[in-house]
Amino acid sequence: MQQIEWQDFTKIELRVGRIIAATPFAKARKPAYQLQVDFGPELGIKKSSAQLTALYTPADLVNKLVVAVVNFPPKQIGPFMSECLVTGFHNAKGEVSLCIPEHEVPLGTRLL
Repeated sequence: MQQIEWQDFTKIELRVGRIIAATPFAKARKPAYQLQVDFGPELGIKKSSAQLTALYTPADLVNKLVVAVVNFPPKQIGPFMSECLVTGFHNAKGEVSLCIPEHEVPLGTRLL
């Protein structure tokens, strides 16, 4: 495992957001949702494509707090421009389980 310096970690903007909309991404190569995530007044709403269909329905996702990288450059995914990376972990079956705060925290809060 490569070690990094504290300064390297501080460059990554991991922030808490709330999913406000989740719709199937029909044109994705792999099953995915198009998400709209609210990061509060400082960062606003950002879009993301996420391969979460194995463990979550759109209804499961709306109002859920998530942790996302918000300072990657936008990435074109087919016809969709993703503006943040919602984080998660692969389980034993390769399905993505979201990385979420255990308790309510203000939108936009940075992971430390």
